[in-house]
Amino acid sequence: MQHKIIPDATLVNNYINGDENALEILILRHKNKVYSFIYSKVYDRDVAEDIFQDTFIKVIRTLKRKAYNEEGKFLPWVMRISHNLVIDYFRKNNRMPKFDNSNDFSIFSVLSDGELNAEKRIIKEQVENDVRRLVDELPEDQKEVLVMRIYKDMSFKEISEITGVSINTALGRMRYALINLRKVIDKHNIVLTN
Repeated sequence: MQHKIIPDATLVNNYINGDENALEILILRHKNKVYSFIYSKVYDRDVAEDIFQDTFIKVIRTLKRKAYNEEGKFLPWVMRISHNLVIDYFRKNNRMPKFDNSNDFSIFSVLSDGELNAEKRIIKEQVENDVRRLVDELPEDQKEVLVMRIYKDMSFKEISEITGVSINTALGRMRYALINLRKVIDKHNIVLTN
């Protein structure tokens, strides 16, 4: 006999009404998506783990206070909480993540938007995974600069200090990384769209 998948909204209600188990199911169901999103912004496993835990502490507190009224849209609500905690983390560290870039890399902004229909969301995630794979194909030195610049939003001065190369070398590596990415994208006919 097949288990019927219990909708998020039902699980939320069950948890509010005292079923501790329901929360565990919700966390396990959405763990990968929420954690991947956080990690794609902070690019540090320990920090991502902390923010992930803080996200669900906030979720639990809100549910316990019976202050949740998202009309069953549980995942987008959780993603918004994690998004805000990521921003708080960067503020505390005087650095902002790149959320809304208007250039080629707007694809790195992967906030799961409740308005996106399932098909669009799957495509968006697929492209995000493709881009990650492409970045992994870059030579190590280029990948390092690209990750620092785009994921960690570091200045070229910071990158040059950390990697021990001149600012010009860091800029050069970034340029080559982008040229190579573009080549791979063209080769694979990948269409990067919002």
